[in-house]
Order: sequence, then C-alpha cells, then structure tokens
Amino acid sequence: MGLFGFGKKKRHEEDDDELKYSQKTVEDDQQDEGDENQDEEQSAYPDEPSAVYEGRGEEYGPWDVNDEHVPDYDDYLDVGAYYLPFLRGIELRIKANRATQQVMGATITYGSSSLEIEAFAAPKTMGLWDDVRDDLLQANAKASEVEGVFGTELQLPVTVKSGKTVMTRIVGVDGPRWMLRGIFSGKAATEAGEERDALNHFFADIVVERGEEPLAPRDLIPMHPPVSPAQRKAANATASEEEQEELSIPDKPKGPFDSDQQVEVKTTLSRGPMFSEVR
Repeated sequence: MGLFGFGKKKRHEEDDDELKYSQKTVEDDQQDEGDENQDEEQSAYPDEPSAVYEGRGEEYGPWDVNDEHVPDYDDYLDVGAYYLPFLRGIELRIKANRATQQVMGATITYGSSSLEIEAFAAPKTMGLWDDVRDDLLQANAKASEVEGVFGTELQLPVTVKSGKTVMTRIVGVDGPRWMLRGIFSGKAATEAGEERDALNHFFADIVVERGEEPLAPRDLIPMHPPVSPAQRKAANATASEEEQEELSIPDKPKGPFDSDQQVEVKTTLSRGPMFSEVR
C-alpha cells in the first residue's frame, strides 16, 4: 500500500513483499526520434499551476480506457487497475501481500525521485479527491494545500525509518468512478526540473481501467502482477486460436481448462523498452 492508505486496504509493511522491475531499452533511433517529436507537439498536463484541474479526458490525462481521446496503450504495462507507460531509466516496484500475493500498489523510481501510484473506486456522481484531501489535512497538521499542474495538491513532510524528514507532494485526479492518486518524493516533490517533469508526464499518461466490479468508494481498484505487451498479445492470440478451434470441433467440452492443460507463453518486445524482474 501507500504512505497514506485508508479503509479496509491497510496492511502491515511486514506482510508485504516488493518485486522490482528495471526498464531496459532496445536501440531504435528512428522510433525514438518520432516519439520525442510527438512529445514536443503535445503537452501531457497544463503548463501553469491552478486550483482546478480541467481538461482531463479531453486534452490531458490520466486517462480512462473509455475516454474518446485515450492514447494507444497497447505498449503499456498492464497491472490491472491501470496501464503504465514506458519511460527510459525507471525502476518499477510492485508491492504484494506476502501471504496472499495480492498486489497492493506500484512505485516508480526515476533518478532521485519516486512516484507511488494508487487507484481508488469513487462514487458515480461526484469526485473523491476533495474529500480525501480534506481528510489528509485534518489528520496531518503539517500538511498544506498549494496549486499545482494537476489542480490543488498537498505538500506533506513525512518522517522515514531513518528518522529523516522528507517532503512529499500528493496529487489526485478524479475520473469516471475512480480517483488516481500520486505521491511524489525526492526532487519531483521539492524542485522544478527534469525529474519532476518526467514523473508529471508519466502520471498524466497513465490509463485507468476501473472495471465493472462493485466497489465501495475509497476501495483500491484490484491489481495483478505486471503483464507485458508481448504477453498480452500472446494471450490474445492463444484465445483467438481456441475460439476458432471451438467453432471447428463439434461437441467440444466447455468450461475452464485444468491447470495441467494451461501453457504460459513468454516473449520479449521486438522494439522499445521492456520490463524484467530483478528481485
């Protein structure tokens, strides 16, 4: 979970394991140049701080899978509640419950900065971030509100295990029946520059998939271990083959396969970055 978990999703840290994924790249100069030019043409979030974040789902992210202008996320990493874009030089940490292996959250490390990402269920008719922000203000006397590029955000000093106090920057963006919260630390929380810009863009490029599962407001949207684009494509291809086979074979038994019949397919990306577990 995150630094500021609430509700039924709280867990003791000793019950959690972290899996680390480092991002590697495959040389493709032409594609990289095209991506950089595209980034220069489009801004992922407003240029100026504001009290209200406007344009989400139309001009800016984070995005919902059903937004009309959602970017192509076929090459994103799927962790269930949301799809994560690729950024050269990051490390992804997935926190899972040791006993159940349930995935509890994701943290991106970039340079000396980090971004903890959590997606929560929200009411159908109203946003959640205003209420969550008020709760954090009331619970933390040192917290303060400031205007940011994602609307009103919080600055909150946090004491870590070493006894050192570090400043965090907490942002929240409301979407359709969800709220995405980002907790920035390091340079991304305290000063303008390359690390803050990179993680701001990363947060704005996330695509959220709320799903249709009934969830109470403030419940974490369910997550699963990372699934790479290559693994998704292989699974989709396998599913298509099984559908074709079922159509062509009369009286084929229905129902799920036994575990002995299932085959795990692992491939690597043909271009671009990929994640590999380094534990």
